[in-house]
Amino acid sequence: MMCFRQLARSPRARRVQHAPRPRRAFTLIETSLALVIIGVGVLALVEAQQSFIKSNGWSTHAATATYLANEIRERTRRLPKHDPVTGLYFANNGSGGGAALNGWGPEQGEVGVDDYDDLDDFDGLTLAFNGTPGRDDGDLPGPIDAFGAVIPEINANGAAMQDQDGRPMNLQGWAQRIEVRKVDPTNFNTVYDNDEVLPADGSGFRGLAVDQFPLRVTVTVTYQGPFDTEPNIAAVVTWIVP
Repeated sequence: MMCFRQLARSPRARRVQHAPRPRRAFTLIETSLALVIIGVGVLALVEAQQSFIKSNGWSTHAATATYLANEIRERTRRLPKHDPVTGLYFANNGSGGGAALNGWGPEQGEVGVDDYDDLDDFDGLTLAFNGTPGRDDGDLPGPIDAFGAVIPEINANGAAMQDQDGRPMNLQGWAQRIEVRKVDPTNFNTVYDNDEVLPADGSGFRGLAVDQFPLRVTVTVTYQGPFDTEPNIAAVVTWIVP
């Protein structure tokens, strides 16, 4: 009987052994599919990163806008509704047109935020990064904080930025728009004209004088980026002063 070693050495055994196959390379189709899969994955990562950046940027904008609106609330929360000296009243304007409302808006000599001593002084005011001194055009430099100071633009080092003339730059792109409205004491969505008076109706309602209405204060904060054609609303904060 032939042993295993003899069988392995025999010519017949050597003929049975298979020659090693040549190494197989990637085909063009396989390479193309691999590139497509990798490209789709990279594109998905890039889109996810862009979405994260946009979401993070919007969150930052929303936080800044809410902060700016609340600064106006802190600035005005201790102010009376109407001027503490003259109040809100009717007076004859001398032109034969009857009594006209006086006291709504800034009084004579009140030219800036530091002069405003009641809520109705702020009605219609915009405090913007591109605002100009003097309220004739409806705006003033801003945005402002609770102390009435203009908030500056801060660089990465934490220092206030300056323009070409060496003056501090306002917080760029931001604006605070303030609206003060007289509302119904039982329905704050019902808005009245500034000169509205509600007479007693005989059913227990004693009426409301021109200066007795609750006031609804709304601060709309907008942001206009360097490539935006118009400001975009970033936050709206409303509260009622009874």
